[in-house]
Amino acid sequence: MEIQESVLLRRVGRMDPVSVPEFEALGGFSGIRKALSMEKEEILEEISRSNLKGRGGAGYPAGRKWKSLYRIEGDTKYIVCNADEGEPGTFKDRVLLEETPLSVIEGMLIAGYVFGSKQGYIYIRGEYRRIQKIFETALQNAEDAGYLGKDILGVPGFDYSITVVSGGGAYVCGENSAMLNSIEGKTGRPRIKPPHLAEVGLYGKPTLVNNVETLCCVPIILDEGSQKFLSYGTAESGGTKLVSISGHVKNRGVFEVGLGISLRQLIMDEKYGGGTSTGRKPGFFHMGGQSGPIGFPEQLDTPYTYETLAPKGLAVGSGAIVVLDDSVCIVEYIQKVFEFFVHESCGKCTPCRLGTTRILELLTDFVEGRAKDGDVERLEYMARQVSQLSACGLGQSVNVALMSALRHRRGDFEAHINGGACPAGACACHENGRNKACLTI
Repeated sequence: MEIQESVLLRRVGRMDPVSVPEFEALGGFSGIRKALSMEKEEILEEISRSNLKGRGGAGYPAGRKWKSLYRIEGDTKYIVCNADEGEPGTFKDRVLLEETPLSVIEGMLIAGYVFGSKQGYIYIRGEYRRIQKIFETALQNAEDAGYLGKDILGVPGFDYSITVVSGGGAYVCGENSAMLNSIEGKTGRPRIKPPHLAEVGLYGKPTLVNNVETLCCVPIILDEGSQKFLSYGTAESGGTKLVSISGHVKNRGVFEVGLGISLRQLIMDEKYGGGTSTGRKPGFFHMGGQSGPIGFPEQLDTPYTYETLAPKGLAVGSGAIVVLDDSVCIVEYIQKVFEFFVHESCGKCTPCRLGTTRILELLTDFVEGRAKDGDVERLEYMARQVSQLSACGLGQSVNVALMSALRHRRGDFEAHINGGACPAGACACHENGRNKACLTI
């Protein structure tokens, strides 16, 4: 749906991002003040009624996650913000961290109050060095103003601090348990679950892990009320969503939209993506990062919500939409996706470590004209095996883009068999004689 004004980005460009007085003047820290006047169970119910789904990729209901942790006994609980934004084509958390870091801090502060936590951590992508400095300045300013430290806002015993941890550039540390291992100083590799992080998380203690955007929604829910937040989206998916649009579009950037808007509007409307920058027709679009599904022009009228995308084999994921025009060979594109997965596999489990490599080798055969009869079926078989046998979410989702491409454009893969001509009109597999048959187009 169309929203009349920004919600998450309402303060962007209107204030010094790290200034507490300017943040307060624009309604900042109203959420935590409202929280202090409520019972903790009321706060949990308000978040649940908002139908806020996790904005990091999985889309798990935030209220359910918070209630689960609240029920677990323990004197020590940790709050962790996952800011390891490593999905290609995803850069929406960067805007929040850079332009409104105090909103992130307020969300973490509310979580700290609800769970009686004394310590929060934010794990920021290693490549965001400059942004880390901005965030650290915002933390210091918040502490100086009495929003962090001892007896926050004059409430006895409300002690809470936040520590910034820098990632080392590993994509797998976007997976929550791998991130916690990294914070602990261990190798960033995923843990076996169960036990779940709400029970045995950071340093073996109950832990809440939420994405940057998810935590930024919490103060708004408390300040404006769950029903107002729900009205920005749909009955099943509350709130607005930050969408990173890139690729072959005229307008590349981050756009805040009400959930329920159509994919066609997002990609083609001049207010958002603006259509293709090349003047060609859109060929396909990759949603939610490398581990997300691929969509096609015939799916453009699908509403952009968690519940309507899933039946179409699509997903919100990280909020990325990378648009490719009809000159791009989808087979070669999938090959590049698997180059990424091979590079980023942590190597802990054999199915992912070797399976992604074997799939990449077979995809390269397709691109370079060496694919033979039966290779499409081999691709499907290997992709399913890697997904079913891998230890963590990275390996379990590497087949998503490939399988959606095969489901909708299987003929494009079959056209490459035995050196056949690629259906795309000007794709890179024509170049340098890598696929001789393609040169005849």
